[in-house]
Amino acid sequence: MFTKETYISRRKKLAASVSGGILVFLGNNESPSNYPDNTYIFRQDSTFLYYFGLDKPGLAAVIDIDCGGEMIFGDDVDIDDIIWMGPQKSIADQAAEVGVGKTYPFARLSTFLAEALAKGRKLHCLPQYRADNLILMADILGCKPAEVNDGKSEEFIKAIVAQRLIKEPCEIEEIDRACDLGYAMHYTAMTLMQPGMLEQELVGAMEGVVISGGYMTSFPTILSQHGETLHNHMHDKPLTVGKLCVIDAGAEIASHYCSDFTRTLPVGGKFDSRQKDIYTIVSTANSFAAEMARPGITYREVHLAACRLMLQGLKNVGLVKGDIDEALALGVQGMFMPHGLGHNMGLDVHDMENLGEDYVGYDPGQERIRQLGLGSLRMARKLVPGHVITDEPGIYFIPALIEQWKAEDRFSDFINYAALESYYDFGGIRLEDDILITESGCRRLGQKRLPITVEEVEAAMAR
Repeated sequence: MFTKETYISRRKKLAASVSGGILVFLGNNESPSNYPDNTYIFRQDSTFLYYFGLDKPGLAAVIDIDCGGEMIFGDDVDIDDIIWMGPQKSIADQAAEVGVGKTYPFARLSTFLAEALAKGRKLHCLPQYRADNLILMADILGCKPAEVNDGKSEEFIKAIVAQRLIKEPCEIEEIDRACDLGYAMHYTAMTLMQPGMLEQELVGAMEGVVISGGYMTSFPTILSQHGETLHNHMHDKPLTVGKLCVIDAGAEIASHYCSDFTRTLPVGGKFDSRQKDIYTIVSTANSFAAEMARPGITYREVHLAACRLMLQGLKNVGLVKGDIDEALALGVQGMFMPHGLGHNMGLDVHDMENLGEDYVGYDPGQERIRQLGLGSLRMARKLVPGHVITDEPGIYFIPALIEQWKAEDRFSDFINYAALESYYDFGGIRLEDDILITESGCRRLGQKRLPITVEEVEAAMAR
């Protein structure tokens, strides 16, 4: 939790940017895993955390812009709770810690909002992603749960996005800490990886580092020797010499700020010559994108420039042919990198995407380009100081996609399909760092950069 003044200032700024009405913030509740008393680890809603800072279930809040009031709704514990949990601070005491003076039992929320609606007042609601909150809002609004998000407030969403996209110094400190922990988890994998061990053993060691030093992983760990599958969460295979292992994993610390790194490691500790060639293309693109990222340029421009560099590299090894600029314009790069260069990151590993990906990643008037790869670019905005984003180029050889495009005779003037046949067993490579846009360019977050060149990775694994 930050200082009380931080939360007061955030709410004041938000209220000043919305025209009027009542802003509604729903916190999260505990969620059952396999029976009611056995719950998943609790994770508070990030927007609630950002403005109200209270990291406990069963809370909601409102900001009444017209009346200048702020209220937190929640229930004090009773003796049954105390038996299991021990004494707890009252809701009033918790609210006071974040600068809110009015509190009410949680049941009063529905009454308060229903009365406001009856008076014709405007409720500004955010998209809901938890079933219990969808049901709650459906009861209040008098609609079906599936219809709740039809009434989301675009004005409210845009005001939050504009504020949260630019990270405060206190947030950057936390993200640096999360990246330091992310470094530790990935470096653990580099030094522990041995042929014959199960992928899950490596996952367990990495996640143990996070749980010991933080709160939880910032998303389910991706660790796979089939890197051509972008999000492969199965970890049941033995590590096999000659394979490339893509590890995409992040740490979430107690304040809930995140890191998100990816490294691709050669099982056995050494890259072969073909792996070195493709790996070097990707690592060069990663560093090139960071050098290019600066205020005033759009991240879509950085994405395209990194893709052009990788197409040229693939041409140099005989997998791509023809004019590189023409190939880029047509979208040939989507064959090899069917995802975007990066996304926003902060309290969420994909920051604020619960509010709507296009609100977060695209400037007003900036449209998403419907092309494989570009269509999945989650961050295309013009960069400004305070943006925290990922830089994650990759090259993948996806046999099913190659076969489909080949059968359709797609881009045969640019893709050497005959040469690609020998890469069907290659897998994929992704390399990801987290960067902060500064006044003059960008810097990588965390105290140290994970080994990334061929030489650095092999040296780390040799230890």
